[in-house]
Amino acid sequence: MPLQELESFENVSPAVLWAMLIVGGLIVLVAAVSLAVSLWLMIKYVTYNRRKNTRGLTGQDAARMILDNHGLGHIKVSTFGSMLFGNSYSHYFKKVRLRRLTTQKASITSLAMGAEKSALAILDKEGDKDMRTRVVLTPLMYLGPLAVVPLLLIGVIVDILFFRFSGVVTLVAAILSLALFAVAFVLSIMTLKTEKKAQDRACLIMAEQDMATAEEIETMRELFRLYNIQYVNDIILEFLQLIMRVLQLVAKLQQSSASSKSR
Repeated sequence: MPLQELESFENVSPAVLWAMLIVGGLIVLVAAVSLAVSLWLMIKYVTYNRRKNTRGLTGQDAARMILDNHGLGHIKVSTFGSMLFGNSYSHYFKKVRLRRLTTQKASITSLAMGAEKSALAILDKEGDKDMRTRVVLTPLMYLGPLAVVPLLLIGVIVDILFFRFSGVVTLVAAILSLALFAVAFVLSIMTLKTEKKAQDRACLIMAEQDMATAEEIETMRELFRLYNIQYVNDIILEFLQLIMRVLQLVAKLQQSSASSKSR
């Protein structure tokens, strides 16, 4: 580290320095776990995506069969929007989105994705309490991450135009961004409960309708577990990174304040 950078930390409070050190350590730890899970998930995903399921059902076949058998013929199964939202179910558009490869391939992975997203539609139809909560919270979950950059830009602009860049408004905007992201983090964890319920329901349906063998269903459960772990890891990592950005901003403001006083 350059000498100038070391000297600049003299103007940063010990509390901020310790917080940066702790958060930095947590980021490294969570990132390492996330990388390990991602690699393991990728290996499993590719392995099971190359293994043909016993019924020869593609993800689209499985989704259509499950939806039709549960009186959901009006729910579309489409690849449109899957580039942005991935394999997913939309309450508002009444659609199960599946990636192109998932719709065309008769693999265990494709079967798992088609069945699980269709199970979300079933929970929606049944008025499941957790699913209703998910529908309400989904727009709010995207608000936090999407609002971070605009809020920070607004804070910087207001600081420059009206407060000679004192940093106060920027700091308030950063704290507000952090609060919104924290809310999104909590909501994301809450909606994971619905995802887990849909996964269990999908496995039950496939067993009842003889769409997969017991061994294949257990394989799908393993995939679902890995997806859930990765989902939580990614959310935690994003949250920690945002906290670090806010701490760095606070440190810079403290340095700027100290420089101004020394003049």
